Amino acid sequence: MTRTLVLGGARSGKSGYAERLAIESGKEVVYIATATASDTEMAARIRHHRAGRPTEWITVEEPLALGNQLLRWSSPERLILVDCLTLWLGNLLFSGGEQFPEVGVIPLPALFHEQQDMLASALTRCSSDVVLVSNEVGMGILPVGAISRCFMDEQGRLNQAMAALCDRAVLVTAGLPLVLKGPAC
Repeated sequence: MTRTLVLGGARSGKSGYAERLAIESGKEVVYIATATASDTEMAARIRHHRAGRPTEWITVEEPLALGNQLLRWSSPERLILVDCLTLWLGNLLFSGGEQFPEVGVIPLPALFHEQQDMLASALTRCSSDVVLVSNEVGMGILPVGAISRCFMDEQGRLNQAMAALCDRAVLVTAGLPLVLKGPAC
């Protein structure tokens, strides 16, 4: 089993690259989508992604319990593609409907670290090949708001943790993959 983390910025080509890895594996693909249709623009993005996926792929929509789904669909004959950890992290951050202060320490929901720990544990126990897609959000300017800085920090920590657990890490920029860890594709 191979675990791959695919990182990149918005519209970098990371999802397309991850989908090519899934197709090239020749395995049954389980696509775990973490997005939720919170507004009409996001609903349109979800429809666009759904329409572009091969019809034989199994699609699971899971905004929070990602570790549970990895274990549920775990099988050596499968590749599990998770798109994406960034939306999942946002779902966790706002899972309790908290109102965050503009200044000071950001109180993270109890579910936040619990689900991240479950994901890490499931990733190490999963018998499938796994491809995780995540945004690299720390390469721009420092955000102004406390919640945005908190999100950027937590995304960076999550990406580091997942990269440590994965066999391969690939950064995609302008549609071009750069292998950061592990064998070249």
